[in-house]
Amino acid sequence: MFTGIVEEVGTVARVETRGDTREITIRAPGMAPDLGQGDSVAIDGACQTVVRTTADSFLVQSIGTTLSRTVAGHYRVGSRVNLERAMILGSRLDGHLVQGHVDAVGELAAVSESGGFRLMDFGVPSDVWGQTILHGSIAINGISLTVNALREPDGVQIGIIEHTWEHTNLKDLRPGDPVNLEGDLIGKYVGRMLASQGRHNGLEHLKNVEEMGY
Repeated sequence: MFTGIVEEVGTVARVETRGDTREITIRAPGMAPDLGQGDSVAIDGACQTVVRTTADSFLVQSIGTTLSRTVAGHYRVGSRVNLERAMILGSRLDGHLVQGHVDAVGELAAVSESGGFRLMDFGVPSDVWGQTILHGSIAINGISLTVNALREPDGVQIGIIEHTWEHTNLKDLRPGDPVNLEGDLIGKYVGRMLASQGRHNGLEHLKNVEEMGY
C-alpha cells in the first residue's frame, strides 16, 4: 500500500529484455541505500518488487500484466520515474490510499498555465472515469492528485502546484504521452457494490415475473 506522495524521481539506467521479462535498473541514490531484496516500490504508481540493489540503484523485473497495463514498456535509458516506498502503518497518510495496482493507461491531452500553477487535462478510460468524482483523488504516475474538473465522457483536469511540478516527472510529459492511472480505492468498492446490487435486483425482478406467469 502507498500514499501517492513521491519520495524521489529516479532515472532509468538500464533496460534489458530477457524473453518475456523486462529488467529495469533505476538509479535512485536517495532511496536505494534503504532498499532490500523483496521490498515493494511504486514506480510511476505501479507496485514492483526489488530484485537486486547497489549503493545507488535497484533492479526490478516487469512481466506480463505489468508490461501490458502500465507504461513500463515505454521506459528507455534516461526516462525519469516517480518513486515511493511502501507506506509504514502508523505514519501520516498525506495523500490517499494507493494500492500500486494500475487500472489503465491514460494520456496527457493538454497543459496550460494559470497564475502560479498549471492545469493538466488527461484522457482516461471509461472505467477509471466512472470511479472518479469532482474534488476526489486519482493517482497519475503514482502521484496522489485532486480532481479539479471532470470532462465528459473521458477526461479529468488536475491542478498542479509548483512543488509537485518540480519534484515529479509530470513536467517531462508532452501531449499524447501515456501515464499510469489508478482510480480511487473507495470508488472502486462503491461501484462494485452498486453493480452487484443492480444485478441482484434485476434477477429478483425476473424471478417475480416468471412466478406471475408472464
